[in-house]
Amino acid sequence: MEQNSAKILTRPARWAEVEGLFSGGGEPSRCWCRWFSVTGKAWEATPVSGRREQLKAAFDAGPEPGVIAVKDSVPVGWCAVEPRHCYPRIERSQILRSAGAAAADGDGVWSVSCFVVAHGHRRGGIAGELLAAAVEHAFTHGARIIEGYPVDPALRPKAGAADLYHGTVSLFTRAGFSAVPTSAPGRAVMRLQR
Repeated sequence: MEQNSAKILTRPARWAEVEGLFSGGGEPSRCWCRWFSVTGKAWEATPVSGRREQLKAAFDAGPEPGVIAVKDSVPVGWCAVEPRHCYPRIERSQILRSAGAAAADGDGVWSVSCFVVAHGHRRGGIAGELLAAAVEHAFTHGARIIEGYPVDPALRPKAGAADLYHGTVSLFTRAGFSAVPTSAPGRAVMRLQR
């Protein structure tokens, strides 16, 4: 599963690496990639420390809830990927409903929900390497279908970092994903089937 490119190693994440990457501040240190894993009321009621513990619990339960990119022994990127049923917000989302996907798709559907790339390492292809590792990780653990929910900057030119953590349509297209038609302008459901 390990991939090497320009001294970047991507593989299933280890808790200590993710903890180190997220502790650097910014949105990851507030969210801990748990936005999609809880409902709105639970999100509001859960302090940051609780979100951190929720992600750690996902690591403890296994398999790893994501993959990491490491450069010179330093974590520089993360991609969250878990079975879609682990993400109630995604399963209830209007984007998913508009694509005709449903919880009935079963446990074989995994979701790529989030990318984090450290400042100073962006625009260097790390997200593409993370996505490739996430796909391999999901298929290794029984995925039949892998979904992503990226932004299309061509239709949402003002999309900022708060939107782009989902990835972009072009990133998923380059990785072999196909778009599922939705009624959400500028947002897509992308699917890859084994």
